[in-house]
Amino acid sequence: KDNGPGTGVANSLPRHEPFEQAPMYVAVMTYLGYGLVTLFGYFRDFLRAVGLEKCHVAQERSEQKDFVPLYQDFENFYNRNLYMRVRDNWNRPICSLPGPVFDLMERISDDYNWTFRFTGRTIPNVINVGSYNYLGFAENNVDFLKTVAEKTQEYGVGVCSTRQEIANLSLHQELEQLVANFLGLESSMAFGMGFATNSMNIPALVGKGCLILSDELNHTSLILGARLSGATIRVFKHNNMHSLEKMLREAICSGQPRTHRPWKKILIMVEGIYSMEGSVVRLPEILALKKKYKAYLYLDEAHSIGAVGPTGRGVTELFNVNAADVDIMMGTFTKSFGACGGYIAGKKVLVDYIRRHSHSAIYATAMSPPVTEQVIRAMKCIMGQDGGDEGIRRVRQLAENTRYFRARLKEMGFIIYGNDDSPVVPILLYMPAKVVAFAREMLRRKIGVVVVGFPATPITEARARFCLSAAHTRPMLDQVRLLRPLRLHNCGCFLSITLFLLE
Repeated sequence: KDNGPGTGVANSLPRHEPFEQAPMYVAVMTYLGYGLVTLFGYFRDFLRAVGLEKCHVAQERSEQKDFVPLYQDFENFYNRNLYMRVRDNWNRPICSLPGPVFDLMERISDDYNWTFRFTGRTIPNVINVGSYNYLGFAENNVDFLKTVAEKTQEYGVGVCSTRQEIANLSLHQELEQLVANFLGLESSMAFGMGFATNSMNIPALVGKGCLILSDELNHTSLILGARLSGATIRVFKHNNMHSLEKMLREAICSGQPRTHRPWKKILIMVEGIYSMEGSVVRLPEILALKKKYKAYLYLDEAHSIGAVGPTGRGVTELFNVNAADVDIMMGTFTKSFGACGGYIAGKKVLVDYIRRHSHSAIYATAMSPPVTEQVIRAMKCIMGQDGGDEGIRRVRQLAENTRYFRARLKEMGFIIYGNDDSPVVPILLYMPAKVVAFAREMLRRKIGVVVVGFPATPITEARARFCLSAAHTRPMLDQVRLLRPLRLHNCGCFLSITLFLLE
C-alpha cells in the first residue's frame, strides 16, 4: 500500500511497516470462493422457500404483513447463509481467567450452528493469543490484587450515580491525576466505558460547521462519535500523508460547502495502533501537518498506551514527540491495564470543558471503585511507584515477544501486516475456507485465535489476528508459530467450501 510522498518530513517510523500484496491468483480465487458460497446461499434460500429445508431465521407473522418489516430477508442473507455456517469460531464461552491460557466450555451443534448445546466438558489450557491483555494485568495473583480487594471492601463494587451527583470519589480524582502524570499532560478525565469515551465525547468537541478528517481504518467508536457530532466528515487514505494534506489544503482554500465560510474547527482523528492492521500512526508527520494548517489532533491510544514506547507511554514516547503537541489524547483501560473504561487527557481547559459538556460525563454512571483501583495499581506498577520494576519488565517483555513472534512468522513465509513494534499481528489468509479451517484447527490444537473476514475486512483480506502479551512465555509462542496450521491448496479450498455447504 502506497503511503504517499508525505510532507517533506522524514519518515520517522522506528520499524519497517510492510503491507505486502497477495499474488493476483489469490485475489481471483478469493472472489471465486465468495461467489461460490453466495450461489449456494441462494440455492439454500430456494430450498427453504419451497419447503425442502427448514427455515430457522426470524420471520414476520402473517397478521403483521401490512406492517413495516422488522426483518429484511436480503439484508440477512450473509448472516443466514454464510456466517451461520461458521459462527462456531466466534463467541466461544470461557470458564476461567482470560490470561495467557484459559479454559473453554465445549459446545457442539446438531443443526449446523443455528443452536449450540454444552457437553459439560471443558477444553483446558488453551493458549490465548486473541485478547488484548498486552501487559498481562488480567491476572488473579493475590499479592498483586491486594489493594483491589481492599477497595472493594471499602467502597463496594458499584457507585450507582454519576460523577456530577454523588459518585465523584477520591479514587477517581487520584486516577485522573495519575493518568495526567503518566502522560505528561495537565489534566485528564476518566470514563466507565472505552467505546463511549470516543462516541460520547467527540460530539462535545465538534459540531455543525466543523470538519473531521478521519483515517479510513478508524475504529467504529470514532466513526460513531463523528456521525453523532453533526460535523462534516471526510476520510483520508490510511496513514497516507499526501491524501491528508490534500484534504487539509482543500478545506482551507474552499471552506464550507456552498457558503465557503471558514470551518469553525478542523479535527484530524487517528489511532495510535490500528487494531485490525497492526499499523502505527505516522505521528511526527501528522503533527507537522496539524501545525502547518492550524488543525486540531485527536489521538486514540486504545491499543498503544502501555503497549509501545520504552516505558509504555504510547506512540508519543515511541516517536519521541511532545505529548502536549497532541490536542486531545484518548486511551482506554481495557487492554494494557486489565480493567475497563477510558480517558480523555490534554490541557486543563479542555478537560474542564469535557466535564461540563460531555454526555458521558453528565449522564453515565461513574467507574466502579475496584475497577478504578485496578487501573491505579497497574499504572503505578508501570511507572515504578509500587517500589518495584515489575511494570517496566512487562513492557520490555511485550516488546521482546512482539519482535520475536513477528520475525519467526516472516521466516515461515506468512504475509503479515503492521509495524514491527505492534503487538497486534495480522496473518493474511484471504480465502474464506482457509479462515474457517484455520480457526477450527488452531482450537483443536489448543490455541485460541481471532479470525476476521468480510465485511469486517476487505473481501480479499481475511485474516487471523494474533494479540501478544507480556505474559506469554517463549515456549507458548513457539507452540503457536511452529504448528503451520492448514496451508490449504486453492483447489482444496473450493472442495472444502463445497463439502461444508452441502453437509
